[in-house]
Amino acid sequence: MTDYSRRRFLGALGAGTVASAGFTQPVAAQETPVVEMGNNYFDPIGLRIEPGATVRFELAAGTHSATAYENRIPSGASAFDSGVVSSGGFEHTFEAPGTYDYYCIPHKSVGMVGRIVVGSPGGPAEESPIPDGDVPDSDAIVEQGAIAYGSTTGDDENSGDGMMGPGRGSGPGMMNGRNGGRVGGLPFVGGALGVVGLVGGLLYWALGRDDAPSRRDDSAMETLQRRYARGEIDEAEFRNRRNRLLKNRER
Repeated sequence: MTDYSRRRFLGALGAGTVASAGFTQPVAAQETPVVEMGNNYFDPIGLRIEPGATVRFELAAGTHSATAYENRIPSGASAFDSGVVSSGGFEHTFEAPGTYDYYCIPHKSVGMVGRIVVGSPGGPAEESPIPDGDVPDSDAIVEQGAIAYGSTTGDDENSGDGMMGPGRGSGPGMMNGRNGGRVGGLPFVGGALGVVGLVGGLLYWALGRDDAPSRRDDSAMETLQRRYARGEIDEAEFRNRRNRLLKNRER
């Protein structure tokens, strides 16, 4: 190879290396954080991002929404709402710094909520406890970057003992010390125990008496609750079967 050919080869190789490096870096920078929407949980339940970042809410199981509390987002921020989705996902770009609390429309009553801190904590969400369920403390979110659903409590300043089922996200974190901590278990435990309490109250109201239902009905109800908690049946089917069991007990 002549000196001229060697110089052309090395020059082309160097240019290719620079181009490759320039191409690789923006791809890494554009990585979009994902929040999974599963059976009655967002995972991670606490997430910290930079202003201008886009978050994708990805459906993992069931039918859910990612809906901001309009009175728990920073002043001037736009309130996002995916609507109820049964497939795919939803993306939102967070521009204004501060704390954003959000919930799932069909499952807000069972505590399906989440928190995103953009830059640093701030805004109405920091002034009062979230009205449904529990979210991680904002300082813990900033410190850890992402907190998995169901992480064990680490800040007991104003919290009482509770239960929240874990998800499949990142490592342990602190649950909201202002709103009450929850100790993690398996992914479906929190939802299942919430359903047990709900069904127990409905049974007491529907039956209007103190005598215990039959062992057979108890077994059927427990089986139904476990199947729902594992995601084997959706919420509509769960409610229909539960209502049939309740009606059978009234006879």
